[in-house]
Amino acid sequence: MEPRNHTAVSEFLLLGLTEDPALQPLIFSLFLSMYLVTILGNLLIILAVSSDSHLHTPMYFFLSNLSLTDICISTTTIPKTLVNIQTHTQSISYSGCLSQVCFVLIFGGLESCLLAVMAYDRYVAICHPLRYPTIMNPCLCVLLVLLCLLVTTMNALLHTLTVLRLSFCTDLGIPHFFCELVQLIKLACSDTLINNLLIYSVTSLFAGIPLSGIIFSYTQIVSSVLKMPSMDGRYKAFSTCGSHLLVVSLFYGTAFGVYMSSAVTDSSIKNVVASMMYMVVPQMLNPFIYSLRNREMKGALRHLISGRPSL
Repeated sequence: MEPRNHTAVSEFLLLGLTEDPALQPLIFSLFLSMYLVTILGNLLIILAVSSDSHLHTPMYFFLSNLSLTDICISTTTIPKTLVNIQTHTQSISYSGCLSQVCFVLIFGGLESCLLAVMAYDRYVAICHPLRYPTIMNPCLCVLLVLLCLLVTTMNALLHTLTVLRLSFCTDLGIPHFFCELVQLIKLACSDTLINNLLIYSVTSLFAGIPLSGIIFSYTQIVSSVLKMPSMDGRYKAFSTCGSHLLVVSLFYGTAFGVYMSSAVTDSSIKNVVASMMYMVVPQMLNPFIYSLRNREMKGALRHLISGRPSL
């Protein structure tokens, strides 16, 4: 293929799920519905936490930040897909594509880090209940969120800046509904060794450390809970972790599915569907998981919707 320098590249093509015109209205309705549900559900979580003084605790502080992250990551990808479907175009500008890559990495990494921080919060609450207010003080909670944001931003900028050095071929079609880093690198005609090394080393590190923290936290939690003499105490302890465990399973389960799909199949459609399961579905389901399995959250949402102040 004929290479050309990246400075001459003005746009890429997002090939999306299908080029069949008959399916475009269905895909548009599907993405629009999921986006609206994601925004509304996560916004209700944030409003419920901020309006109910009973929820002004570290666990719900992290939950509201997770909801905000879900809104941001969905807004990074889905609106552009909706615009392209509605205008019957597939193009995205060079700068827009790199911005999408950067923000997807920031918010995707931030979600992973926040899940690890929430696991640590549950570990301190269950394993060290008497020291919990001292350890998980407001200052530490804010610092943990800022640290997560700083680390994931540095990671995203590192990947994005290394993409800037690449030159691209005449084939500029990305078989996704958003600019995905791996697919973008595959379009390059120049040497991508550094980019691939960063993907497999830095990304594995950023995924491995939070997941290891989650596994360690829940190992300690299970060990402490099993030592409790009361069955009611065990049930109460496990119930406070149930929603978080479901969200963690959904997030890392779909991420593992994306990895396995890209490793065992070359089908672009299957890879796109797997990426959609990772980038869209967890963010849409998180509010339902936390609201349906949490009595305090259900009460706060009822008060918020009815307009009655919480007692």
